[in-house]
Amino acid sequence: MPVFSSGPALDAIVSGASGFVGRALASCIGARCRALRLGCEGWQEEIEGAALRGATVFHLAARVHHAHESDAEFERDNVRKTVVLAEAAAAKGARRFVFLSSVKVNGEETHGQPFGPGDREVPADAYARSKWAAERALHDIARSSKLSIAIVRSPLVIGNGAGGNLHALMKLADTSWPLPFGALDNRRTFVHVDDLARLLCLCGTQPHADGRVFFAGDPDSVSTARLVRTLRRALGRPPRLVPVDPRALEAVAALAGQSLRVRPLTRSLEIDVSQTERELGWQPGIPMEEGIAAMARAYRARDNTA
Repeated sequence: MPVFSSGPALDAIVSGASGFVGRALASCIGARCRALRLGCEGWQEEIEGAALRGATVFHLAARVHHAHESDAEFERDNVRKTVVLAEAAAAKGARRFVFLSSVKVNGEETHGQPFGPGDREVPADAYARSKWAAERALHDIARSSKLSIAIVRSPLVIGNGAGGNLHALMKLADTSWPLPFGALDNRRTFVHVDDLARLLCLCGTQPHADGRVFFAGDPDSVSTARLVRTLRRALGRPPRLVPVDPRALEAVAALAGQSLRVRPLTRSLEIDVSQTERELGWQPGIPMEEGIAAMARAYRARDNTA
């Protein structure tokens, strides 16, 4: 049921509405959702022509993290576009601006202590630096105008249609090959796309979300070994996980120039979401095991019909 279905109709404008999270958010919002295209050459004209007065603006569109892309490309797509949209929202009297950021703003890994409110920001790559720069710019715009803002830092998102590294891991899991992940007891926080959409909606509606940064994530952290076992079980594959020392995996990956792809599999990245649960009344509604298994089955269904 759409979050905005009761009470006065709330206009919502979503950038990135055709993306993985954007589709879930549009479904959560319902009929009052209007898409804003920022991936086209005429993105500034799109913003100028948008009916922003009184609207709740959800800014999801972004250049995602890829190797070999420069800071300038991320600055253009993740900072400049955010600033132009937020300034237009402030000038036209938008009700609130909700920005989807990333836990990578805080860093690439945790060491026994989850990231949470009060932790300093240590972005390590161009993508994370651009998200942190966009957050700072939004706070500046909010201070110099009447624009209400809310920011959500998200970890890796699971669900039907997940791409990137998760899609690659599902392809790997959907083989009969033994995989060297049996000894990986790391801890990583994920969030289901539908739960993230609900959190974004709450940030758009709750008065006390104004000016705040909230962390998304399921408190049930998942090791790589557990993740792959769950994927393989859902795909009807035997686990076939061989215990290999994580340091050995990382050493081999370094020799192959694949360190950045392997470290998320061997290292931990946990998030403390207790403040989000406490202050917004939000809790994940989809258990991790169920969400991971459903994601795998949806992947298999798409793969079989492709």
